Amino acid sequence: MMKKIGLTVLLGFVITGILVVVSAETSHNGIVRSLPQVKFEQDEDVKCLKSFPESGDPRTGPSTYILSSPKKCIVPWHYHTAEEQLVVIRGSVLTEMDGMPSSTLGAGGFALMPSKKHHQFSCRSDSECLMIVIFDRPYDIFWVEASGNH
Repeated sequence: MMKKIGLTVLLGFVITGILVVVSAETSHNGIVRSLPQVKFEQDEDVKCLKSFPESGDPRTGPSTYILSSPKKCIVPWHYHTAEEQLVVIRGSVLTEMDGMPSSTLGAGGFALMPSKKHHQFSCRSDSECLMIVIFDRPYDIFWVEASGNH
């Protein structure tokens, strides 16, 4: 009985130690960044789109990105395992999602795409569109065939 209690206490300390280490690795003191500090990089899949990771690690958990899109840039039909939230900062963004009417969003406009919901968006402004996208779990992307299978 004492061995069991001792082992349980030891296991509790080990688990607590692991949680403290994981917490220390993932926590930070906050982020403050002005727009001129953002260093956009070209997207690997959509050549007209540029992005910058604001926070999180898209490989392991939630993440937030800022996107820059020139006029007429289209991010074609796709979906993610993660839920995606989109907030328009500047410009006019046409959002399309299966089962919903198309909507053009201006600054402050918001869209939520549930997990695996097919969607696309495009910049309809005469100038650059800026958007924030937030993913609630690790990032992935699956492109939907252009044949209309969305």
